[in-house]
Amino acid sequence: MSQQNAPRAAHNEIQVFPLPAGIAVERDVGVSMPDGVRLSANVFRPEGSTGPLPVILALTPYGKDANPATNREATLARRAKMGLGMGRYRVSECTPFEAPDPAYWVPRGYAVVHVDLRGSNKSQGERKVYSRTEIADYSEIIEWAGTQPWSNGKVGLHGVSYLAIVQWFAAANHPPHLAAIVPWEGLSDHYRDVRYHGGVPETAFHRGWARAMTGAVFEEPKGPSRTPLISEVAINKADLPEIRVPALICGSFSDQGLHTKGSFDAFARIGSEHKWLYTHGRGKWTVYYDEDALDYQRQFLDCFLKGEDNGQLQRPRVRLEVRESADAYHVREEPDWPLPSTQYAELYLHADNTLSSDRAAQPATVRYDAKGGQQVHFDLRFNAPCEISGHMRLRLWVETTAGDDMDLFVAIQKLDAKGEQVYFEARENHAGGPVSLGWLRVSHRALDPDRSRPFQPVLSHDRRELITPGQVVPVDIEILPSSTFFEAGQSLRLLLSGADIFSHPMLHHRELCNQGDHILHLGGSHDSNLLVPFVPAT
Repeated sequence: MSQQNAPRAAHNEIQVFPLPAGIAVERDVGVSMPDGVRLSANVFRPEGSTGPLPVILALTPYGKDANPATNREATLARRAKMGLGMGRYRVSECTPFEAPDPAYWVPRGYAVVHVDLRGSNKSQGERKVYSRTEIADYSEIIEWAGTQPWSNGKVGLHGVSYLAIVQWFAAANHPPHLAAIVPWEGLSDHYRDVRYHGGVPETAFHRGWARAMTGAVFEEPKGPSRTPLISEVAINKADLPEIRVPALICGSFSDQGLHTKGSFDAFARIGSEHKWLYTHGRGKWTVYYDEDALDYQRQFLDCFLKGEDNGQLQRPRVRLEVRESADAYHVREEPDWPLPSTQYAELYLHADNTLSSDRAAQPATVRYDAKGGQQVHFDLRFNAPCEISGHMRLRLWVETTAGDDMDLFVAIQKLDAKGEQVYFEARENHAGGPVSLGWLRVSHRALDPDRSRPFQPVLSHDRRELITPGQVVPVDIEILPSSTFFEAGQSLRLLLSGADIFSHPMLHHRELCNQGDHILHLGGSHDSNLLVPFVPAT
């Protein structure tokens, strides 16, 4: 492996500075809920300001008073041992984890409010994450912030991950003083986005997070072939079509298995007339606080919270970041997502480990040991530069030699002209990831016909369809959104396995159902192919 293509070390460079002069802080302001529970808020405003201000609001489970320097060295050291990082960014000491920085927003004419959610830090009550009670609290807080003497009556929600996810739920409730949302990388369907990737249980992040937040893991049926149906679990899925307020959504190509799917799905499905999508392929915290992203956020909020005619309404809907590697990319604006210029092509799988636009006339099979973690690959080498931006779909005809179910793992990689992998930033600032990932538990292969699109199969998860050894069945696998540039001589590689292809300490699947070998059926009457979104050069 060349040094150029070796995975680099994750970035851990956080600078924390004192809150600048000129910002007044009211700490632990009590906000009473209808049931008498008191939530605790910190309010930041320009010192000496008497005029009404637009409000940027964030509800946090991590402690509104926990600044970035708190236990920073221990946190960074622990993550570094796992090959993970916090990224590169600079924030004030009054910036809670994944929340807007008052040092940036207050001098630009905003009030910033950080609130501890019910049962956390200094807020009273019992913690119930993602509950109806919590979302009702958020609506109450929005109305409180919109009716304070220092408020102009327009509230914008802001924040990353959890602080983004709760925005979907709050916005769907239509609080009257909510004027805009900035959900910066937030899943919108817990079942599909993180807990059961294609029906395969995720056994790292969501269980650890739930334990940290509530002291317990989710109660679920046990057994390798017992992925619960969507009706059998207490899921939290936002009513996206109900959202009407202007939205600036961040969707990353790097946070796959957590926020990527939900962010792009939300952009497609929310009912807002005014919505924008800010894409990137880097670390979420690095990007959230960088100059370009802050300028983009500010133009959006200045338009909808201050009423400024600043060109936001004429701005193309999509800021597209096309990746070349973990650290190289270029940016342009596009009118929509998926890109209107997309030209989809079916690339057929061949037994000689290639991908081709030609479908083999003669049937063939490819076999791999599913329990042993064996992988098979199929490559397409490009004769000219090309861009692949959008959703991919993998159609397979599959068979197992033993058992009644199959777990399929898919990865898309970029290879350089020497055939070596080009690495990309991945979840939690892991710097050794692929282009994209996909998963499927075959018993959950049934599609939702109302939500599926030719380039994006959506599983219904409403029934189990077990198989028998020797039975050949068709499956469609969603491969998460990506945007990647390939030079002439470089290749796209499709990888298949019965276990995780991409090794990650905070993303894995270890409750698998595979037995025996998997057999892929190619050619003849079996149209196994990868649908690829090519973007023509302009």
